Amino acid sequence: MDIIKEAIAGTLESSDVLVKVLPSQDGSLTLHVQSEVIKQFGKQIRASVMQTLDALSVQAATVVVSDKGALDCIIRARVQAAVLRAAGAQEIDWSVL
Repeated sequence: MDIIKEAIAGTLESSDVLVKVLPSQDGSLTLHVQSEVIKQFGKQIRASVMQTLDALSVQAATVVVSDKGALDCIIRARVQAAVLRAAGAQEIDWSVL
């Protein structure tokens, strides 16, 4: 999936996550994670985001995740929403989600 514009999903409320997806400047996939629970769950947060990006075939983007203690399912849903918005997807292939 090609990222063509900047998009966000989520909020900075407690137990939520704000995900920002931007087009890559150099053609690489870059992930920045900020979290209140990074020491306990940083590896899992990164893994969830990367698995979701892989399922959506995102190969070039900058992804910024600001976590406020969100559950894994919320993180995945916010990443999916931000990527679909950033790609300008009109038709969604629900089987990959």
